Amino acid sequence: MFGYIRPLQGELKVRELQRFKARYCGLCHALGRKYGVWARFLLNYELVFLSMLLYDEAKPHNIIHKRCIASPLKRKKCSADDSALDLCAGLTVILAYWKLCDAVNDEAFFRSIPHRIVLILIKRAYNKAKSDYPKFDFRVTVQLNELHTYEKADGVSIDEAADKFAAIFNDVDMSDDNNIKRRVLHEVMYHLGRWIYLIDALDDLPGDLKYNRYNPILNRYPQAVDKLSEDRNLINTTLTHSNNLIASAFELLPITTWTDIIKNIIYLGMPHTCEQALKMNLRNKLYERPL
Repeated sequence: MFGYIRPLQGELKVRELQRFKARYCGLCHALGRKYGVWARFLLNYELVFLSMLLYDEAKPHNIIHKRCIASPLKRKKCSADDSALDLCAGLTVILAYWKLCDAVNDEAFFRSIPHRIVLILIKRAYNKAKSDYPKFDFRVTVQLNELHTYEKADGVSIDEAADKFAAIFNDVDMSDDNNIKRRVLHEVMYHLGRWIYLIDALDDLPGDLKYNRYNPILNRYPQAVDKLSEDRNLINTTLTHSNNLIASAFELLPITTWTDIIKNIIYLGMPHTCEQALKMNLRNKLYERPL
């Protein structure tokens, strides 16, 4: 699922990269512990980022060593279990399930067979995640239904389409007693969801054009698939604006053990991803893993 919210690894300090890898492994283990082995294949950068963003700074970050399928002989550094990892594990399963359902609806039958198989494999994990976070699952279905209705009507407003998807991330339940911090986190989450939707649409342009699928950018800017199109400057402006709003809101949050890594992602990783997407040079790089 996705894979856009990534650090620019070459700019991370060694200790920062090690902590990022530990968090990545921590979410993988949380997925396996809570939802089974198949859920671990749903691991993605977006929810690793979210697990750092929602981390309770009042608690120390503990590193433990664990073995896994990817490293059965050597123990690797891994974030110890915490509430943010548990929450993000559930959100990972729910979001992946509905994204796969969306892919099944969009694709022809034979092209959708791989997605159908994965849906069968993660169905039990989804049912448990839905039971753990029923409010979030309900909001995802509501927002996606509204988005599908808009897409079927061939809506041409990029902002309206992105808003319906961004509302999904904005509906994440922040279990924080600090009202100001909770409001800031919601602001970050909303614009993060908006940015993900737009960058995903940009990255899908060639495929959506080939298979005649709905794409909000293609509907608004029919020539956007042309690398020399001036419309790309407008798309870049929209993405940069969302990125800047994420940065502005994030700067209001207290400093945590993850602050430097999150800053790398917001100020370096996301602009780099945007640059590659505008060059139509991102799809083959999406699933690079840091481990």
